[in-house]
Amino acid sequence: MTRQSDIKFTITLSDPDLDEEELEAATQNIVREFNELDAVEQASLVQVKEAPTGSKAVSGFVLGIVETIVDIGNIKGFMGFLRDRFSDKPIEIEVEANGRKLQLKASNQEDLMAAIRAAEDFITPD
Repeated sequence: MTRQSDIKFTITLSDPDLDEEELEAATQNIVREFNELDAVEQASLVQVKEAPTGSKAVSGFVLGIVETIVDIGNIKGFMGFLRDRFSDKPIEIEVEANGRKLQLKASNQEDLMAAIRAAEDFITPD
């Protein structure tokens, strides 16, 4: 259960160059990396029952989708990690905060920087 100060991020890898096995390995690696970050409260694979329509699943989990819970106080560190880790990879980011959702896509560093700014503005609109 998330607290009021927690922000939920759903990161979807959308690299068409990865086959299913590579996508599964990349997704598991990202979960591990997220869980090693001090900024992340929790990171996990998305279970099939929560799967978006049209997504592929392996072993009860959706391929290419990771959910993270980040305390609002750790947003800058988390966003910095996203910028460093995904600047050259196509991804989709869904941010859920205060009962609202924002969906963003990025396919290059410029798009990712714009998405991160939009997410930060969404999380802290003041």
